[in-house]
Amino acid sequence: MRTDAFDYHLPPERIAQHPIEPRDSARLMLLQRRSEQIRHAVFRDLPSLLAPGDLLVANDSRVMPARIRGRKLDGGGRVEALLLRPEASPLEWRCLVRGRLRVGNRLRFGGEADAAVEARVLELMPSGERRLRFDRAPDGWLGALGEVPLPPYIHAQLDDPERYQTIYARVAGSAAAPTAGLHFTPELVETLTRRGLGWASVTLHIGLDTFRPVESETVEDHRIHREWLEVPEPTAAAVAKTRAEGGRVIAVGTTSVRALETAARWALAAEDPAPVRAGAGWSELFLRPGSRIHAVDGLITNFHLPRSSLLMLVAAFADKALVDRAYREAIAEHYRFYSFGDAMLIL
Repeated sequence: MRTDAFDYHLPPERIAQHPIEPRDSARLMLLQRRSEQIRHAVFRDLPSLLAPGDLLVANDSRVMPARIRGRKLDGGGRVEALLLRPEASPLEWRCLVRGRLRVGNRLRFGGEADAAVEARVLELMPSGERRLRFDRAPDGWLGALGEVPLPPYIHAQLDDPERYQTIYARVAGSAAAPTAGLHFTPELVETLTRRGLGWASVTLHIGLDTFRPVESETVEDHRIHREWLEVPEPTAAAVAKTRAEGGRVIAVGTTSVRALETAARWALAAEDPAPVRAGAGWSELFLRPGSRIHAVDGLITNFHLPRSSLLMLVAAFADKALVDRAYREAIAEHYRFYSFGDAMLIL
């Protein structure tokens, strides 16, 4: 399949620059796969759109304050780094760096010398990323020196960094938020559970590949960067119980889909009859049209960038022609797009 089949024109004013208040007042498009009907609602209507016995599975990864600013010690010049994930040790990290660098350059991040951290450039990677070795592990200083990174299409200042975190974010490790979950409030989660819906968590630490357009000419030639995930035993048990009792597993966000579908493939490889297998590890799973979905029955998701792997995942879950129609209607109906935008429920 050609990558340009996932291109579409979005007027710039449709890109949400601010989170909506309250969180659950975002619009919600209901996309019904069997009937191919499209309905419009508000996110707080979610309890009436799902059924008792359904299970919501959300990604509890928390966005790291991963953007740090500094300068080169040899030659001067400003640099800005975005920490993506650790490599060979807690001191070595794969990063995106703004500023001209060569192997061996020494960098200093932070202000005062006693509070600063230094790093050395170990490798200029073909992907455009850089491997840095810090003199101290980031878990000791990142909270003080770092900033929460926002996607490149958001140009407005975010006054409260917690608005780019879900209310249930728990495990720090992501370079971007699992944005479908930004719409939940504590009251909405309480209403859902009181109505008889289950709630479970997975952890998948999101890398910046989630924002990058697919650059290969064909979808099949694209490779997703690996991301670390964990599916805990209670979540695997909840999925199995829900399926056995006739309920539906509803993934909150594309990252929850990738976590559950990776765990489903772990189960298949181990000849485990359970829908998903608990565990932790790395995933490079790229779901696209033609991919089989094993464990997930419904999806809550935002509206995604053109040519993105996330849009391709949605088109793996619902017929691409139906997804294309939904996006055209969302644009015509003035839905807000991307991280701070509105949402879609696919059943």
